Amino acid sequence: MATTTINVTAQAYDTIKDESTALTQRSTLKFAGDGVTAADSGGETVVTIPGPSATTNVGLFAQTANSTLITNTTTETSLINGGVGSLSIPANTFKVGDSFRAVFGGVMNAQNNQTIRIRVVVGGVVLLDSLAQNLGSSVVNDVWSLNIDFTIRSIGGLGVASIVTLGSFHYTKTNNASVQGFGFNTVNNTTFDTTIPTTLDVTAKWGAANVGNSIYSDIFVLNKTY
Repeated sequence: MATTTINVTAQAYDTIKDESTALTQRSTLKFAGDGVTAADSGGETVVTIPGPSATTNVGLFAQTANSTLITNTTTETSLINGGVGSLSIPANTFKVGDSFRAVFGGVMNAQNNQTIRIRVVVGGVVLLDSLAQNLGSSVVNDVWSLNIDFTIRSIGGLGVASIVTLGSFHYTKTNNASVQGFGFNTVNNTTFDTTIPTTLDVTAKWGAANVGNSIYSDIFVLNKTY
């Protein structure tokens, strides 16, 4: 946290207000915040406040334990476990242009020709659905990654609010180091609502209950990127 202090030797203002609250007049003005600077230039005091690019990447949540092992079941199950931060968004918090990235990683196994389905859900509303994706040949302790990007296009109630979501799921084969996977994206402008509180969840579902099918995440980080 950077702090810049300026001593004022003569009265240079009558009233300064912060959100309509009058502040007590002082002989020192202090500017605090990451990247905030002040300097004397050409007879003026110039205060520089960094724009969005300087404070864009803000951490919102980091998972600190493996997720539940999803195995031998066709029940849709969360890929998220506890951590630090929050996955909940209060009502009327989103702004147009708000963007986020979720990064997942973990390990999975699958028998031949098994399908997996990944969904992104906020407050029970589906933002993204990969549908059933065939993994082809058997998967043996392969490392997988999932990147999800969101951008708020408009805010409001049902039919007004809009969000675009894009997902990219990849896994690296341990037997030959080849990378396989799939991508999916959706614009939701019908059932998304920014006027109510929401909580993010990301789930996986196997197409068949098989002891050879398993997946879990050991990394999940959510950042606000704009």
